[in-house]
Amino acid sequence: QVQLVESGGGLVQPGGSLRLSCAASRFTLRAYAIGWFRQAPGKEREGVSCISSSASTTYADSVKGRFTISRDNAKNTVYLQMNSLKPEDTAVYYCATPLRSSCPKSRDDIVIWGRGTQVTVSS
Repeated sequence: QVQLVESGGGLVQPGGSLRLSCAASRFTLRAYAIGWFRQAPGKEREGVSCISSSASTTYADSVKGRFTISRDNAKNTVYLQMNSLKPEDTAVYYCATPLRSSCPKSRDDIVIWGRGTQVTVSS
């Protein structure tokens, strides 16, 4: 069964950093765009960042300058480096792919979702 598996979440103080990983199982990420989404309690799932197969990147305005998305095709993994974390970044973070080379326009384009990893920013 093809799947995406997130890791790296946890509890961090405001101003701290975390690096999330998204590993693919039973398929190769190289040809596909990978996006990170997040969902806070009581809120809709929102797009955070995306990296295309050619490594073009996009970011939500709320994370620009603080988060960096990257991919290591040799390791079949995509990363989300999160710096200067704020309490409002607290959410479950999901990686996902539309199984195409370009980033999704909306959640409706997503074909495979990971199960998510919890990020909590609190003192």
